[in-house]
Amino acid sequence: MTGKTNISLTQLIAMIMLFEFGTALVVPIGLVAAQGVWLSILIALPGGLLLYRVYVYLSREYPQLIISAYMRKILGPFLAFPISYLYILSFMYIASRNLREAGDLLITTAYDQTPLFVVHAVFVLPVIYVLSRGVEVFFRLGEIYILVMLSLGGIGWCAALFSGEINLNNLLPIYGEGWGKIVQAAYPNILAFPFAELVCFTTVLPLLNHKHKAAKIGMTAIVASGVLLSMTHALNIAVLGTDMYERATFPLFTTVSIVHIGEFLQRLDAIVLLTLIIGVFFKMTMYCYAASAIAADLFKVSNIRTLTYPIVTVVLFMSVLSAWSYPEHAEEGETSLYMILILFGAVPVLLAVVHSMRKKLQVH
Repeated sequence: MTGKTNISLTQLIAMIMLFEFGTALVVPIGLVAAQGVWLSILIALPGGLLLYRVYVYLSREYPQLIISAYMRKILGPFLAFPISYLYILSFMYIASRNLREAGDLLITTAYDQTPLFVVHAVFVLPVIYVLSRGVEVFFRLGEIYILVMLSLGGIGWCAALFSGEINLNNLLPIYGEGWGKIVQAAYPNILAFPFAELVCFTTVLPLLNHKHKAAKIGMTAIVASGVLLSMTHALNIAVLGTDMYERATFPLFTTVSIVHIGEFLQRLDAIVLLTLIIGVFFKMTMYCYAASAIAADLFKVSNIRTLTYPIVTVVLFMSVLSAWSYPEHAEEGETSLYMILILFGAVPVLLAVVHSMRKKLQVH
């Protein structure tokens, strides 16, 4: 991995926030916590920060290498190759899940007569285009769209506040089904989705132009996105109530469809659609880039961009063929949780422990 491409710190903070928002703003998370899900997000936040510190630690120890490259140095090529290959497959699989969630929402709300494959195919075209232009262009785009995303969120929040639909009693009791359920939702559910997914940023940390500030800037972005996610899900529950929140396929969309200010401001559904489209675009593109970067490292491909087309094509077909319905898709998500925890959490921690122990032994 060379340092020719430069990513600024403002681009990093924008991309982390967009990535964390992804589909987590729109789909329900941590359902086991009931009305305490917003608190579960805040409890999972420290775990996400610790995992990110592990990613940054490994990147500082191997400043020019991505995760698959320093994995070979730590574990050796025989162990590193199959694990790195699993990273490629998991990144592509999660990207396909993001695409499926976006496609299902679009079909449910606006394009019910359009085939799912057509919606997904149109969605991936800008992904292919942006990645073919390079990761630096992709990150510059993030600087613009984080402002759009925050503006949409501000409009939605103002509409909800002035609509009179918010009922704070829906958030009581704060501990929901009990503190045990809140912690259970935070660890491992919310830790895995969305915080542990930040592992794919190990493929771009070597490209930062101020690597020594990666920890501070990244953690700032994680805290900001975590707080905003918590506020958004608290808003959903305050408007919908726990029962409707748990039953809704896309709670934020249901919330916004209820919110209106007299005859002046109605039908804010477009805000949710734009939010999901922007979030999924950046999250899916980040996953596709990370898969391309690791594949290029494993198979000694000099130009990462050449792998964009086959990887995005596979993601497209996976998004359609992985599940026949959205309930089946959601059920698969529960089983993939353990894959995320092992690959995105346990493996990086293991790499950090082995490297630090080897480093201490070398000193002695």
